[in-house]
Amino acid sequence: MGQKSSIKKVILFMLSLVLFVSSATHIDAGGGPGTKPELKTFHMEPSTPAKSQKKVIPVEGTKKTNIGVYIYQVDSLKWKVDGKCNNIELDNDSTKNLPVSSTICVDLDLNKDVYIPNEYFDKNGVKRNSLEIVDKSNEPHYMDNTAYYEPGQPILVSVESFTGRNTKFTTQIGGAIPPIETDQYNPPKWNADYQFNTDLYWKAFAEITKEINLTNGGQLQINDRKQLNATVKTKTGDGSFGAGTNVNSGNGTTTWTSSNPSVATVGSSGLVTAVAKGTTTITVLWEKDDFQLTTTTNVGVEEEPGGGGDDETGGGGGSCTPNIGPPSQGTTMNMSDLDPNANGVIKADNRDAEKFDVLKGIPTSESLYTNAFADNYLFKQAWAKMSGKTTYDCNVTISYVREWTIPGPEVCPPRGACSPGPPVKTGDTVPKPYNFQITRDYSYWKINNLEVYKIAKATMENYALPGKKVTMTPAGYTAPTLESKNDEAVESHVRPAPTAAISYTPPKLTGGLNSPPDVPDDTGRLKGMAESNTPQSKVNNDLVNFNSTKVMDDAEATKDGPTPSNIPNPTTIGRDVLYKPNNMISKTLLNDLNTTSSGDIYYDLLPGNINGGANKVLPINGINTVTVHTPTVIYSNASDDKEHNQRTKPDASRRAFILDRPFTVSLPTSGQHRNILGYGNRDYAKYIKLKQVLFEFDVYTADKSTFYPANTWIDVPVSQIEKAFYLPLWVEEGNYTVSYRSFAENSPATGFTWEDKANLNLVNHVAVNTVPVQVIGRVYDFRVTDIADPNWETVFRTAKGSSTSKGTSYWVGIKGIDGGSNGSFSPYQLPIRRGSHPLANFKSVVVKTGYHFKFDLKTKGNMYGDKDAIRITPTFYFQDNNASTTAKRIPVDLYYHSDKQKFVKIGSSADVERRNITLNTRLRNVPYADIVNSAGSVYDLNTGWSVTRNQYLNSYLKRAKEATYVGGYDVQVLPSPLRTFINTFDRPNNANATPARVNASVQQWYGEYSLPAAVYVVPAGTDLATYGKKNRLDEKSPIFLKNGYITVNFNIETIRNADLNNPYLQYIHGPLNNQWWDMEGYDGTDGSRDHKITDPYGVQFLLEDGDVMYYDASKSSYDDYTPNGTH
Repeated sequence: MGQKSSIKKVILFMLSLVLFVSSATHIDAGGGPGTKPELKTFHMEPSTPAKSQKKVIPVEGTKKTNIGVYIYQVDSLKWKVDGKCNNIELDNDSTKNLPVSSTICVDLDLNKDVYIPNEYFDKNGVKRNSLEIVDKSNEPHYMDNTAYYEPGQPILVSVESFTGRNTKFTTQIGGAIPPIETDQYNPPKWNADYQFNTDLYWKAFAEITKEINLTNGGQLQINDRKQLNATVKTKTGDGSFGAGTNVNSGNGTTTWTSSNPSVATVGSSGLVTAVAKGTTTITVLWEKDDFQLTTTTNVGVEEEPGGGGDDETGGGGGSCTPNIGPPSQGTTMNMSDLDPNANGVIKADNRDAEKFDVLKGIPTSESLYTNAFADNYLFKQAWAKMSGKTTYDCNVTISYVREWTIPGPEVCPPRGACSPGPPVKTGDTVPKPYNFQITRDYSYWKINNLEVYKIAKATMENYALPGKKVTMTPAGYTAPTLESKNDEAVESHVRPAPTAAISYTPPKLTGGLNSPPDVPDDTGRLKGMAESNTPQSKVNNDLVNFNSTKVMDDAEATKDGPTPSNIPNPTTIGRDVLYKPNNMISKTLLNDLNTTSSGDIYYDLLPGNINGGANKVLPINGINTVTVHTPTVIYSNASDDKEHNQRTKPDASRRAFILDRPFTVSLPTSGQHRNILGYGNRDYAKYIKLKQVLFEFDVYTADKSTFYPANTWIDVPVSQIEKAFYLPLWVEEGNYTVSYRSFAENSPATGFTWEDKANLNLVNHVAVNTVPVQVIGRVYDFRVTDIADPNWETVFRTAKGSSTSKGTSYWVGIKGIDGGSNGSFSPYQLPIRRGSHPLANFKSVVVKTGYHFKFDLKTKGNMYGDKDAIRITPTFYFQDNNASTTAKRIPVDLYYHSDKQKFVKIGSSADVERRNITLNTRLRNVPYADIVNSAGSVYDLNTGWSVTRNQYLNSYLKRAKEATYVGGYDVQVLPSPLRTFINTFDRPNNANATPARVNASVQQWYGEYSLPAAVYVVPAGTDLATYGKKNRLDEKSPIFLKNGYITVNFNIETIRNADLNNPYLQYIHGPLNNQWWDMEGYDGTDGSRDHKITDPYGVQFLLEDGDVMYYDASKSSYDDYTPNGTH
């Protein structure tokens, strides 16, 4: 910036500048603050005549200022103002390279002599003597520049305030107002100076004090005269009184009066004339320059007066009258602590064992505690030492007896001249008044200001608090105690000691011839007597008793009151004083991050305060934020009904829901949340108000009491972890997603957002989850309903030759589809073997080859399509009937003779035997209603028909009586013509299924199977052709197995939409160990499920799931009929 600019800043009365910049137009010169107050006239204290009077004259001093503002350009060529506001920049007028018109706020330090006036003037413009000036103000009260402002100069816009020896005001520079000087200090940058003048106005008071004194009247003889002398002395300002001036020599108006003129009169100059015996009071009144001073003395005529007078016999005395002079303030003891140092916390209960870190998160329905810390009291003190003098006005009259000689009578001889005679004594008594003063210093301490505050309460505000605000009232708190006494009157603090009467008889004064002696001046002697007779004054301080300790002692002391102490500094309150636990966070509050906190502490002013103070509300600082985050989790699950999942290829990624069975969903309230204090992996039921589950399909409650249509959110009690449902039959098989959600208790009714598994992000109030499921049908209830072998006719028919069924069936086991009893019992379980005939005398009967057996089975699910079917694949085994051999199960190949070829192997390419089945035949006993219902449902489930419903029903019924090709001996596929729908049509009105779809959801399939009448059995894999080349091959060849039983074992699979390569369900050979007997039980008469049974003749046989029929390998239907006969 350079030396030149630095010198300028020194020359200028540099300012501490606090600035703001604004665009400005013309502004008139001003002043302030407000308007300049009018100077008041004088007043007298007291206002009525008195011995002493003070004239108090308000005065005002004016001081001219010379204010400079220094600015300089920065790199941007904007202007900065030197001082505290150098971060504020003024825009540059590039046409002048000077700042645009701007107003700046100036903070001017007035604590310099150049700002303090030396002269003060009263209301009339009269300059007052500097010695008169007292009580000068510490700060000016007004400033303006109206006396100096001219257009083109900086303008004093306004004055905002005076604070101590500082003033803040606004001035305008720039634009049309040029600087007094500019200088290029670092091209192309310039600096500039602005300068202007103001007047500062300061208040003060001028004081003049006058006091009148009067000599004692004393004792007179009748016709005696005595001159009374009244004097007036003057004190200016805080100075001392000067010498008295006789009222008769001045130009004031003096009035003398006698209270009893019949005793003595008084003239206009104070000459008293004794008239008659008695006592009178002489009063003098002096008036000048608004002063009215008066005093009195008593005069006695030929009797002792009340005061004053001469002693004709010599000697005399007097007394001293104390006058307490006004004190002046000296040493002060100022101290305060009005900052409570308040701070506080809001944390989770319980204190010292907080369950949550509120900075990171705390749920609703948890509680907070508030805790504030602050000073246990606040105070402000201002003690002042008041010092002064007690002046004793002493009035003493001493009569001096004088003696001298005068020439005696002439002696005249008879002749000659006369000559002086011998000297003759003569004399007189001369009264001499003495007026003098003695003083006694005094000091005492008084209270200028006393404020003590106790804690009343504290409040804290935060979003999470009840009502967003709590109040803490002090507990276990001892408030400070305060007792004080204060009196401004000096007379209450200073008690002058009485002075003993002064009495003195001087020795007779002797003169010479015609030379009376001079009366001596005994002032020193008399003053010494007064000094020795006058003790020090008694004084006492104001009283401050703080917490039972006298900080300022008001006990009486001599001369000087004891120095007080300071009020001790406060200490921080204990942590239980302002503590409020159990502030429950409302469950209606939404999650919110870092909610701000604030607080106030309230201090009440104690009684006993002096000169000010009011209850205080002060901020509590540093209160932490609170994050509200109510957790919710939903780590959902669902049951996986593997025990009833008959899928050929189960989907391990999905839970299995089986039609017409219950299933369970799991909605736990525990799980992993944020890894912060109080959260983590735990149970969150406390904070969850609602759990729901939604299925994309219709469901019932487990007891079927309540139905829920697909895509309905279903409430689950929070306390209930699992809820069971029932899957209706009509639900389409396939893949679905089960949706779950869990609502935090503070979640909004609408507009809520969600997050997977847990609301880790506090903007979300709902946790969601999904579980993939698969709805799966069933295949079940396989049974044999008829055997064509005549030996078995009456087992199934009411009589021989009758078509009426007895309802007999041979079942897989003793259980129904879901494990309950199906009502069957021994011997009505598969496989049908020796001993299966119910009649005892038929216990050896086994079905002969060539006879077929009828069977049916059921499915549930989507097996209602036209291309859906049941595939049955038989396999064959041989077991001998020798009780002495160990049970052995041999896989075998079967051969038969066709019309074209001998020894045709079942399953070979030569095996072209076609098997046909008719649904509606005499001995199948299919319920007619099932056929009709099935026809109607098929029609209703499909569209695009070219025939009417009745036409289709008639056609369907006709087709049911026609044969349907199903395959051969090696495999059978039961197609839709061999199927009926057997479910009801009932369903809730709001179900997502038509009555036809409900009816079609359970299917019954009808079939029959037989071995050829003449069948030849060899171990599986036997090469019969090779054998025939080496051996004779005919029906009786030893290679064929006889004397045993051929076991027909079925593998049963469902086929959907003609997809033979991907069978859907497995009845027997599914991968999840739920085949045949696993679901439908077994005959446990032998006490174990060991796949081994013993027939009535002690022969043991090995069984496998799927075994249906044991054919006698040695017997044929040919044995009962002609070769082509049938039954």
